[in-house]
Amino acid sequence: MLRYVTTNDGKLTEAREYLGDEVTQFDYDYTEIQADDLGAVAAHGAREAYRRVDRPVLVDDAGLFVAGFDGFPGPYSSFVEDTLGVEAVWRLADSELDDCRASFRCVLAYCDGDPFDASPDPVDRADRAVAAATGARETESDGRAESVEGANNEPDPVKLFTGIVRGELVAPRGDGGFGYDPIFEYDGTTMAEMDAAEKNAVSHRGRALEKFAEWYAQR
Repeated sequence: MLRYVTTNDGKLTEAREYLGDEVTQFDYDYTEIQADDLGAVAAHGAREAYRRVDRPVLVDDAGLFVAGFDGFPGPYSSFVEDTLGVEAVWRLADSELDDCRASFRCVLAYCDGDPFDASPDPVDRADRAVAAATGARETESDGRAESVEGANNEPDPVKLFTGIVRGELVAPRGDGGFGYDPIFEYDGTTMAEMDAAEKNAVSHRGRALEKFAEWYAQR
């Protein structure tokens, strides 16, 4: 059974559209490191969650990337939402940018403790390069990275899957969704104006899940 590490029931519902009953929810508050790359954040969380449950796990990290702000808020989207608020992000973009192009991005990180076969896909090679970043294995006692006597300090292998949906920032519209959905417009409609089925059909997480499900079926 695959554990999806999330407290968001909506994410689990979306994951089951691609993975069926093979996936279940795992409520675990892993350490969210500060990094400029979604893959690094998700990979760290997947390794930590796998060591906690000792079962295959899936962790996601997502963000809003605004082209005119060089990708900001990106991996810091949750912090910016909590501190500034979604409408403040729109006001800043509206006042400072002529071009409000943006994208939602999601990275799924999978870990089951076993190595992965190499793939000729160049995107896959790039994913593996990100996931292969070295680091000390953490102990279970306090989560701090430290060397463990007699243990293998190589990081557990992690496989990454990325989904992207491109659109633009607009004045808030719609009552659905969550986070930045009201200010992100895709093909003339904000994510907050879409029902769940419409949103899932184009969402960044759905696109990442589709890639993962295809790979996982052969795992």
